[in-house]
Amino acid sequence: MPTPRLLDIRQSVLSKNDRLAAELRGRFEQAGLFVVNLMSSPGAGKTRLLEETLRRMAPRYRVAALVGDLATDNDAQRLARSGAPVRQIETGDLCHLEAQLVEQHLQGWNLAALDFLFIENVGNLVCPTSYDLGEAARVVLLAVTEGEDKPLKYPSTFAAADCAMLTKADLAEAVEFDRATAEANLALVHPGIALLYTSAKTGAGLAAWITWLEQRRSGGLIAG
Repeated sequence: MPTPRLLDIRQSVLSKNDRLAAELRGRFEQAGLFVVNLMSSPGAGKTRLLEETLRRMAPRYRVAALVGDLATDNDAQRLARSGAPVRQIETGDLCHLEAQLVEQHLQGWNLAALDFLFIENVGNLVCPTSYDLGEAARVVLLAVTEGEDKPLKYPSTFAAADCAMLTKADLAEAVEFDRATAEANLALVHPGIALLYTSAKTGAGLAAWITWLEQRRSGGLIAG
């Protein structure tokens, strides 16, 4: 159990992060920029999904991405092939992104020249949940290869998300994924959460994903 001193430090860090996140959210709204925070465990398919999302949206929207990893810029290089502006955030030992890191890596970008910014968080279903990045929407990914009980094991992450995405749907039959059980588990921790079933490999569900983004953006921005 954390000591009182460690609890104080943690609360101070979160308080500072929340202030910075609120400032970022104000900047995003003023610029008309819709920001999405993508969270998942490692290997759930965030980068593959984002690669396909950027490729499909780029002809119609001004899209960009920030990518968080402990080390390497492999994912940023991969996503940059879409032609969208992409920056890598290497966090070292930090298992999540914080608002300060996002702010630092936005420097030099004209936010008003973008429509959508995707933030691919570090692969982790625990730490990122506590850190607001100023996003307008949180999306949590669950690959069918991970099993049906992830929502029950990580309820805080799924409860805080605006949308849950079941990914790698093309593998569902091979791994005997029980969709009904997964949906029932999701409903237990977040009744009514938006749910998408996708495969970046086959393209299944990606049109619905982009429509969800468009609808959230049109309904979520501050007028003016």
